[in-house]
Amino acid sequence: MSHPQLDNLVRVGKLKPEPAADTDLRGLVGSGMRRADDAARVELSLESRFDLGYNAARALALAALRFHGYRSDSRYLVFQCLQHTIELPPEQWRVLDQAHRKRNLAEYEGEMDTDSDHSLTRAPDCLSLRSAGSNWSG
Repeated sequence: MSHPQLDNLVRVGKLKPEPAADTDLRGLVGSGMRRADDAARVELSLESRFDLGYNAARALALAALRFHGYRSDSRYLVFQCLQHTIELPPEQWRVLDQAHRKRNLAEYEGEMDTDSDHSLTRAPDCLSLRSAGSNWSG
């Protein structure tokens, strides 16, 4: 499956073409689904729920990219490519891109904004990814 926008990212070295392996897709989708389920557990701290939600979204976004025959070593790029891999509208993938920025602040500077709006547990973006992901793993 060729995507002109994604092929442009290959040309500039941001993505690599690589056929998807079924085992990779099953692993990424399974991990994303389990983490998304765990992120909804209200007994966990908001920090834990955010971390689980972020990593669920990232695994599913990476699965989308892999499904289309591309690989990226960049955490943020997998979210930006959702516009092309699952036709996620910019206003939705930008929520995930913003979550990536929040994750970096928490990871590298110890600064965690614990507002519940960014737990990613019920975000329509994550739900769109979950729905699409169920089609990739057979």
